[in-house]
Amino acid sequence: MEIEDIYGDLPTLETERLRLRKFYKADAAAIYDYASNEQVTKYVLWETHQSIKDSEAFLAFALNKYDERDVSPWAIELKRNERMIGTVDFVWWKPKDKTAELGYVLSEPYWGEGIMTEAVNALVEFGFNNMELERIQAKCFAENISSARVMER
Repeated sequence: MEIEDIYGDLPTLETERLRLRKFYKADAAAIYDYASNEQVTKYVLWETHQSIKDSEAFLAFALNKYDERDVSPWAIELKRNERMIGTVDFVWWKPKDKTAELGYVLSEPYWGEGIMTEAVNALVEFGFNNMELERIQAKCFAENISSARVMER
């Protein structure tokens, strides 16, 4: 399996409440809503967005990854209102080693609803069933108890 086999046309994944999809150009404001919140970005490895331009730059990065047919993120969209509320992705994938690492972030108003667990479970299932993965890992800062709970589930 090659990276292009999956990321050549990133598939949309659906769960009961969520749609995991490619980003749209119109997602910049939704990205800024969560990426500018210091509570959300407290444990991520990227800087808190200071302006919509930061979110537009991330969006351009993601859209470029789609064009390059490279490992890229899924936007998490709530089906009930079609609002983009976060991201989930394999931050890296080594097809020859059959391993990948998960990453995720969610807008604060949706914390505690099991949304991220639902999104991660969908991606884990997709990884094992469609990407020939044998190992999926994730890591978080020890203080990030909520993220650790997602990983446990």
